[in-house]
Amino acid sequence: MGITWICSYLLLLILFLSSFATSRSIVKTLPGFDGDLPFKLETGYIGVGEMEDVQLFYSFVESQREPSSDPLLVWLDGGPGCSSFEAFFYGNGPLSFDYIYSEERLPTLHLNPDTWTKVLNMLFIDAPVGAGFSYSKSFDGYYTTDRKTVANLYNFLQKWIIDHSEFAENQLYIGGGSYAGIFIPVLAQKIYDGNEAGLKPHFKLEGYVLGSPKTDSYLDVNSKVPAAHRLTLISDELYKSARASCNGNYVNIDTTNERCMMDVEAIDELISGINTNQVLEPLCTSGYLKPDKEDWDQRILTRTPNNFLHPLPTNSALWCRDYEYVFVEIWANDPSVREALHVREGTKGYWTLCNVSDLAYTKDILSTIDYHRNLSKTRLRALIYCSDLDLSIPHIGTQEWIRSLNFTLDDSWRAWFVDAQVAGYTERYKYDNFYMTYSSVKGAGHIADAYKPKEVYNMIDRWFAYYPL
Repeated sequence: MGITWICSYLLLLILFLSSFATSRSIVKTLPGFDGDLPFKLETGYIGVGEMEDVQLFYSFVESQREPSSDPLLVWLDGGPGCSSFEAFFYGNGPLSFDYIYSEERLPTLHLNPDTWTKVLNMLFIDAPVGAGFSYSKSFDGYYTTDRKTVANLYNFLQKWIIDHSEFAENQLYIGGGSYAGIFIPVLAQKIYDGNEAGLKPHFKLEGYVLGSPKTDSYLDVNSKVPAAHRLTLISDELYKSARASCNGNYVNIDTTNERCMMDVEAIDELISGINTNQVLEPLCTSGYLKPDKEDWDQRILTRTPNNFLHPLPTNSALWCRDYEYVFVEIWANDPSVREALHVREGTKGYWTLCNVSDLAYTKDILSTIDYHRNLSKTRLRALIYCSDLDLSIPHIGTQEWIRSLNFTLDDSWRAWFVDAQVAGYTERYKYDNFYMTYSSVKGAGHIADAYKPKEVYNMIDRWFAYYPL
């Protein structure tokens, strides 16, 4: 009788712990949005790792077309340490903030007309641990790396697809922007290798999507000098001098090379007043909120206009895109919002959109070029898109590493259009049964879907439908 009771107790304990490690809830309404959500939103946590100490938060939006047959796109944000709410509210997600009619207490939400969820099931994940609402049950769990993050993401997807078996046969794509360019190719390789090894569950991986991806710690930085020259931010004379004196290497500079050091310092000085995310937009001190140690309700906006929820005209010198990120910070820290999202109480203190500086993070993957090369031996396909006005991860560097793969040019450089206007330029590469499409987005910044949502949506819709851009 005693043994039976102990077994029953242990079974209940296991069930309790597993239910806490993986939980999901349907969200029908959200504070700030008028009425019921016209799409199916699910939020939840999945515990990953051996002890499931790391709890990754996610938001899942079913396609508003045909959820049962539309592709499933997993989406990660950059940083590392930025919440997936960055894309959810400021990029490809279903909602955005109303900057004109929001009130001071709680910002107002409206539908994003260019959401990718019109044609895709989208799974937004807060990763690495510490980003967004993701957390660790142990202090040690917060010490993480690029490789640990990829391992956690793979474990997450294994558990998520088992728990959502109705999507197991949907085509799977993984994607992200900026620093997620480090995670995505490695994760794609891990998923592909797992499939080849017969690991369960089996994923119907079809490809990956990257926006202005961080790829190589040398190329991404080194390409800023030729990119700045193309954008006429530095003179022809200075660029020629730097190229000759530095021999094209502006990163690993020999300190005895005084001419190169002087040229690079002059270049740094010239672009120091430029907004590298979008060179045509003003360089502003980032707007952010500071939680009061005594009372969260007493918040201040530092280095931005005091009345931050009053509309700032986009043609004003005072306007800065970063000011708009204040809205999500106010929203996500509201108790009613956390309750609606089913955020676990006591697991997250003050929420920030990009928790970059506070992460105990080690970058142990310096380049993913070899992963792209390995993936070219598969039957997958890839879409890489960049902005022509982004100096933080210049398209020049992206095109350079793509060319280094020595693929065959399958579709030559040409314009692509939205509403009969040039939206960007594209070319496609081929290696056996692998296809990689490169696309620029005209006039956009880092990342393009936040700057040119209509154009990027049309690009995505065509690419996923196997149409030419």
